[in-house]
Amino acid sequence: MQISGAQMVIESLIAEDVSVVFGYPGGAIMNVYDEIYKQDGFQHVLARHEQAAIHAAEGYSKATGKVGVAMITSGPGFTNAVTGLADAYMDSIPMVVISGQVPMSLIGTDAFQEIDAVGISRPCTKHNYLVTDAKDLPRIMKEAFYIASTGRPGPVHVDIPKDVTAQIEEFVYPETVELETYKPTVKGNLRQIKKAVDAIAEASRPIFYLGGGVINSNADKEVRELVNLTNIPAVETLMARGTLGVDNENLISMLGMHGSYAANMSMSEADLMIAVGARFDDRVTGKLSEFAKHAKIIHIDIDPASISKLVPADFPIVGDVKNVINEMIPLAKEKIDSTKYAQWRETVANFDKLHPLGYTDSDDVIKPQWVIERIGQLLGDDANISTDVGQHQMWAAQFYPFTRARQWITSGGLGTMGFGFPAALGVKRGCPDKVSINVTGDGSILMNIQELMTAVEYKLPVINVILNNNYLGMVRQWQTMFYDKRHSSTDLSMQPDFVMLAESFGGIGYRVKTKEEFDAALKDAVEKNVVALIDVTVNRLENVLPMVPSGGSLFNMMLEHKDK
Repeated sequence: MQISGAQMVIESLIAEDVSVVFGYPGGAIMNVYDEIYKQDGFQHVLARHEQAAIHAAEGYSKATGKVGVAMITSGPGFTNAVTGLADAYMDSIPMVVISGQVPMSLIGTDAFQEIDAVGISRPCTKHNYLVTDAKDLPRIMKEAFYIASTGRPGPVHVDIPKDVTAQIEEFVYPETVELETYKPTVKGNLRQIKKAVDAIAEASRPIFYLGGGVINSNADKEVRELVNLTNIPAVETLMARGTLGVDNENLISMLGMHGSYAANMSMSEADLMIAVGARFDDRVTGKLSEFAKHAKIIHIDIDPASISKLVPADFPIVGDVKNVINEMIPLAKEKIDSTKYAQWRETVANFDKLHPLGYTDSDDVIKPQWVIERIGQLLGDDANISTDVGQHQMWAAQFYPFTRARQWITSGGLGTMGFGFPAALGVKRGCPDKVSINVTGDGSILMNIQELMTAVEYKLPVINVILNNNYLGMVRQWQTMFYDKRHSSTDLSMQPDFVMLAESFGGIGYRVKTKEEFDAALKDAVEKNVVALIDVTVNRLENVLPMVPSGGSLFNMMLEHKDK
């Protein structure tokens, strides 16, 4: 059938079984929005800012494992979205972002709301397209979804000039994709897998290093089976929280800059590291030359470019984590004696006894760590936890009792303040049966506060828990520790009335200064099932500990901070 380019976009989205698109219209994308008005194949959620639209699509994708879709216009519409694209790229989130562009005849003329979108998006997307002919649109849309969701996932950008969306051409949506230059390796090399299992069997102090690739591959069940089968201690990165679950006896905790003493010391003492879907990020490794320097390294990842990029792998295995682990399990049953690591497990347990992850609670002031623990006690598995970026993010990662994969939604690689609230909207849209909690700070929440309107309009009852210390907390912490308490531009004592702010948008607000008030507020917000801001006054100068100073070694942690 012959239809317009704009109709092709709609039909392609329906063919890809898209149920929701987050977006914001404008002149260059107007033809497509006219077709959105006419269709009933998917829901369009109008964000109040393009950055928020991308983050909402990210949250939806992270929570569901499906490809997130966002739609924006040209010029400032696109540039507003770049932070979201970069965030998705850094965290390997499968997304298709469709942008409008000025008509072909105006490209390169500095026309109104013209920007070189494909040039700008090239460094922060897995792939991008400038569509110059409507007859290419079905193929391009099919390829975009395929590229976004296969191999190492990532965002794909499709830029469509306005005259191309008006063009009439034949529409036949392809059933398959053939890309000669893009063929991800999904099956691991069996010889390498056997060598890796032999190395595990021979090791005395092995450790699993679990990264976000486990989540992206939906391999959490397989990884749990292998870890439990071998009884090998395991650490999780920030992006892998929830992989093993809080009750797993083999889970030490999170490692890295704000990882636990036991996790960081265990990694430092290991003689074999099994890196699964992890990319050796600097916030994990600290000083590279000192990172697990006694260990041989097995590195499993679908992205060949990530293997030996930062740390040379002794046993490199390129392949989808799920497939590789499934190959390893029967070999492990045959070759690995799980009792062999009893002494090593005891060593790890002693690390934890020596400096357990904890904090000094108080009845006089609310400690932020207590808030996280309390949310876990009251909601546990029933909640999905999104966060912004800062101290609150680290406390949530450290102290929430995660039970499953895709329960934890945060910005890892880019560290984007303003991510949490719109992401939590996408999470709620993707998982309506779970309570969507956004743990945020008094700095972060104001970066996309306009999305209160989106949440109210579309009945997406996200509960925002603001750990309010009247500071840009993480920057303040660094200024305290490393800049002789010169708190430059981090004091946030001047604040809006968050209760009134929530109510002005049609939500509900709570001001909390005691533990009893917090319990009452959270229970009320959950029962009422409305968009909420819970403004929690917390200890102002609380620090996130342990802490590995930037560029320091994992085994050289700051376990406490005493003011001079």
